[in-house]
Amino acid sequence: MKNRVLTLFLLLFTWVTTAQTDTIPKTAFTKMYLPVWIEATEHCMDVAKAMPEEKYSYKPTEVSKTFAEQMVHIAAANKLLTQRYVLGMEVKPNTPDASKMTKAAVLALMKESFEYTAQVVRTIEQEKLDETCKMYHSGNTVSRAFAMFYVQDHLANHRAKSNLYLRINGIEPPEYTW
Repeated sequence: MKNRVLTLFLLLFTWVTTAQTDTIPKTAFTKMYLPVWIEATEHCMDVAKAMPEEKYSYKPTEVSKTFAEQMVHIAAANKLLTQRYVLGMEVKPNTPDASKMTKAAVLALMKESFEYTAQVVRTIEQEKLDETCKMYHSGNTVSRAFAMFYVQDHLANHRAKSNLYLRINGIEPPEYTW
């Protein structure tokens, strides 16, 4: 019985220690970056939640994305850019069809995508952050740490466009929190 209790204690201690290690970023940069990422994604989720489901198909011009397409693009591109530029993976775009998704499904996709990147931020090692990558659109060579700013900038760009969709529909966007 005594050995069993000790074994259970050690298993619990190992599990708690491992869980805590996976939630605390490993580098000075990622410790600084994670709260910024979380704030940006929470604000983006607030924007997505502010639009009523019946307006998810709204688009301001014929060539614009719908609101749902903006949100799905944010989620899909977020994961793609994190994999491609931060992790150095060979990946191709795979954006779901927003017109076939409910608001709840879009929100779930966004949440999963944002948490994916947050987990990368928590677990990435300094050696990986120090590697360089070539940015597809600009051709610039940057560190993988710098590429994290690109992932966030892309999110902010499409979130800002989505704020306009809200305003055009008479909806006050969530207050910017920075």
